[in-house]
Amino acid sequence: MANSLYGPLDPAPDAGYVDAPPRMGFFTDTSVCIGCKACEVACKEWNAIPDDGFDLLGQSYDNTGGLSANSWRHVAFIEQPQPEPVFLGMPGQDKPDFRWLMMSNVCKHCTHAGCLDVCPTGALFRTEFGTVVVQEDVCNGCGYCVAACPYGVIDRREGDGRAWKCTMCYDRIGDGLTPACAQACPTQSIQYGELDLLREAAAERVEKLQAEGVGSARLYGHDQEDGVGGDGAFFLLLDEPEVYGLPPDPVVTTKDLPDMWKRAGIAALAMAASVAVAFLGRRK
Repeated sequence: MANSLYGPLDPAPDAGYVDAPPRMGFFTDTSVCIGCKACEVACKEWNAIPDDGFDLLGQSYDNTGGLSANSWRHVAFIEQPQPEPVFLGMPGQDKPDFRWLMMSNVCKHCTHAGCLDVCPTGALFRTEFGTVVVQEDVCNGCGYCVAACPYGVIDRREGDGRAWKCTMCYDRIGDGLTPACAQACPTQSIQYGELDLLREAAAERVEKLQAEGVGSARLYGHDQEDGVGGDGAFFLLLDEPEVYGLPPDPVVTTKDLPDMWKRAGIAALAMAASVAVAFLGRRK
């Protein structure tokens, strides 16, 4: 099965690529995100994505609201109260009693991708870089992938019906270029590269932040033993995943498919045997 659920997986070779290049991915360090939305703009411009209607949601500076068929990158703004004001040494210069948490969310390009398992047309495919891409000219708009995504990433475009999501700029990385969002990020909050190297750098970053007293720093989506086999796009967070609208324990929705097919096969054989026995009994 091209999307094996047994043990650690290198998805490109498992999908049939011979001599596949290193798996590529995103590491998004939310601790240095300034909420500029350069990633959102660059993504839309490069991929010619339609606008979102310019709705003002009234929720801080977040006018996108979330990932959708027309927003493949979404910068979340989360305002939190601080435990207590911090005195900075001069009157009137206390630290504000709130903080902003900002995070540029994106498709996770899962190791075990439920969207791939359920797509009936092959519109979703695994690339040689280990990423997951939708071929819009093959998509029939069934929506199975929308329900199969544990992160709620994939969406169908209104008036179009087809599924759309981040491609990690497959056309750019195939030419050795950096995805548009990472290229535009002014603080290197979004980092692109070989996934193994990004994981090493991310672990060092968390260790550094914790040594500096940021005990809440943690990685999300990096664990290859989690419910999706680890993500091709993972994050450094400064609070619990739920605060950012992320599921705490994502699980690939098709994890039980092998057992289901096995049981269905056994049931079919048992039914066929029963029919055969009944038929032979009637002949006698």
